[in-house]
Amino acid sequence: MQAVFTRPKTLKDTPTHFCPGCTHGIAHRIVAEVIDELSIREKTIGIPGVGCCVFLYKYLDIDVLEAPHGRAPACATGMKRVLPDRIIFAYQGDGDMASIGTAEVIHAANRGENITVIYINNSVYGMTGGQMAPTTLLGQQTTTTPYGRNFRTEGYPIRMAEMLATLEGVAYSARVALHKPKYVMQAKKAVEKAFTMQINEMGFSVVEMLSTCNTNWRVSPTEAIDKLENEMIPYFPLGVFKERTGKDFL
Repeated sequence: MQAVFTRPKTLKDTPTHFCPGCTHGIAHRIVAEVIDELSIREKTIGIPGVGCCVFLYKYLDIDVLEAPHGRAPACATGMKRVLPDRIIFAYQGDGDMASIGTAEVIHAANRGENITVIYINNSVYGMTGGQMAPTTLLGQQTTTTPYGRNFRTEGYPIRMAEMLATLEGVAYSARVALHKPKYVMQAKKAVEKAFTMQINEMGFSVVEMLSTCNTNWRVSPTEAIDKLENEMIPYFPLGVFKERTGKDFL
C-alpha cells in the first residue's frame, strides 16, 4: 500500500509536552517538512529561545543551540558568521522575541543578517503563567492585566512583522496562522520562502505565526481557534509585508 502521509524524517517520534490545543506542534511539523523537502537537515541549526519554545531539541532531529532569554537572534548571528554555509533559524515566542529580545531581533534584522526567525505569537506569556506580553490584545485579561489590557497604562500590542518589514536589512517578513488547514498550507509556503531566501543569501527573513494558547486564554481548544480567527487576525492581519525579489539591497 502506498503511504500518502508520513512523519517527516526531521520530526522525532516523541510524546509532546505542549498543552492539548496548542499549535506549537504544527509549527514544528511545518519546519520539519520544509527542512526535509529542501534536503538541508544535515546542515540546519535551530536556536530556540526560552518559554514554550525551549524544547526544540526534543522534537527536531537537527543540531540545536539553546539561547538565553531573548538572545536567539544574537546567537544565530554568531553561528551564521562562523558557519556561513549552514541554515540557521531562531525559534521564539512573543514574550521571548518581542519583549526581552526586542533589541536583538531589531538589530539583527537591521544588519541584514542572513538568518531566519520563526516567531510564535500567541499574545501571552505561556510557560510562565499567562502574564501580559507585548502582543496581548487590548481588553485581553492576563494574570498581570486582570481587568484587561488598557492602552493608557499598558500601551498597544506590537505588530512585529510590520515593524521589522520597515528595516532595510529585511528580505522577507510575513505573518501566517496555524489554526485551520488552509492557513497551515500558507504557513508552510512562508517558511519555505524564508529558508530559500537564506539559502540564496538574500538577508534576514522572519515568519510570524499566530498560535493558540487555550490554557492561558482560559478557553477550550475549539474556542481558542475561534478566538484566533475573530480576535487576533483582525488586529494582526495575515500576509507578506516585505519580500525582496533580488539582491537589490543598498
